[in-house]
Amino acid sequence: MREIQHFINGQFVPSASSKRFDNINPATGQIIATVHEGGVAEIDLAVKAAKAALTGPWASISLDERMALLRRVAEGIQARAADFVEAEVTDNGMAVHLASHVNVPRGSANFIQFAEHFKYVSTECWEMEGAINYALRRPLGVVGIISPWNFPLLLMTWKVAPALAAGNTVVVKPSEETPTSAALLGEVVKDILPPGVYNAVQGLGPDSAGSALTEHPDVDGITFTGETTTGKAIMRTAADGLKKLSFELGGKNPNIIFADADLDECVTTTLRSSFANQGEVCLCGSRIYVERPIFDTFVEKLVHAARTQVKVGDPMDPETTMGALISRAHFDRVQGFLDSAKADGATFHCGGKRPADLPAHLDGGAFLEPTVMTGLGKACTAQQQEIFGPVVSVTPFDSEEEVIGLANDTRYGLSATVWSSDLSRAHRVAARLEAGVIWVNTWFLRDLRSPFGGLKNSGIGREGGIHSLEFYTELKNICVKL
Repeated sequence: MREIQHFINGQFVPSASSKRFDNINPATGQIIATVHEGGVAEIDLAVKAAKAALTGPWASISLDERMALLRRVAEGIQARAADFVEAEVTDNGMAVHLASHVNVPRGSANFIQFAEHFKYVSTECWEMEGAINYALRRPLGVVGIISPWNFPLLLMTWKVAPALAAGNTVVVKPSEETPTSAALLGEVVKDILPPGVYNAVQGLGPDSAGSALTEHPDVDGITFTGETTTGKAIMRTAADGLKKLSFELGGKNPNIIFADADLDECVTTTLRSSFANQGEVCLCGSRIYVERPIFDTFVEKLVHAARTQVKVGDPMDPETTMGALISRAHFDRVQGFLDSAKADGATFHCGGKRPADLPAHLDGGAFLEPTVMTGLGKACTAQQQEIFGPVVSVTPFDSEEEVIGLANDTRYGLSATVWSSDLSRAHRVAARLEAGVIWVNTWFLRDLRSPFGGLKNSGIGREGGIHSLEFYTELKNICVKL
């Protein structure tokens, strides 16, 4: 049985309490590793190591040297790509094609992006009569990173890379569902970064490693990607220490499709934006609004594509396009939303159940067919709450004003998509949507320099490019009398 330990101060160490928990492959239901459960003791060791590293060799190297080290980390991830792909697939249940073509390459690219971008960012200088003011950027300090299970490596390095590029040290608490990639990254950085710069403590959330990290007095900032309720709990805990916070939280994202859209391209992209990674993507479009003249045709085409083009099966099979949900518990949660939708009068055009033709070795897996529903009112639970599974509802609309109101009728505001060949209308609608990231005639097309984050209950702050640098650094102004 594989054993996953904590990575603290450049070494792998066990838990002082000897507590452990199981790491389960969601596609098979089988235990694939035993994981050391950290708590207050391990977090304290990790934070002390990170704090000490701030005044060690890490602090004295030049900007160019630091960025060269991060490029070596990127190369190390590339060299171990097969190991990371296996970890992502067996921990998360995602299809191997997604892990090998998106998740792991982006994990490496994040280090390259921030290592390059941060080298060319200037600070400001203001002249005044008889004096000059200039600003210096300095690292925030010890950054606590709480990363999610849906894209373990990609979303962890999306935070680790800019934090280190800005000169900070980090303590990562990965999701207990997907512990392996954080440990593998420890193996990569062990001979590259000074001890204490990168630390990873395995464990649970409340009353465990997660809460210990957010409460620790020597942690200067917390960045978290995950569910909104957890974000609120972290915010309450971090308030006592006035810690700097950056949250990317849940979403109930609208896709708006006007009758003049390129319907075939729209269906192809919607298939991806609905069911990529089993719908376990914070940016997935789960509420689809279609202008009435093309509503029936769109539903027919989307359902046909879901039935014929989405292959649910063994995540390690290169032909699989949709793997397993993260756990049986999450499967039951998604099933609860489906039951709620049925009670609210939804019509199920496809999906809503476990596939019937899975091989025997996947009997214990958390699989669900891609699901398309119609007939849900805007107040229904399944229309208002984040499901985080391969489930979408499709609703007709008659006017631009109506659909803007429907799209904005949610406590979330992470992303949205607008489909139209009328770019004037697309610009007009996009400007009125209450979302932090809006795509026009595409989805998940990302420039890592652009701001990423949500409005309302979907988050606090922005990540990407200079926006990440602003979170991971502190500015100090120096005024010199001439």
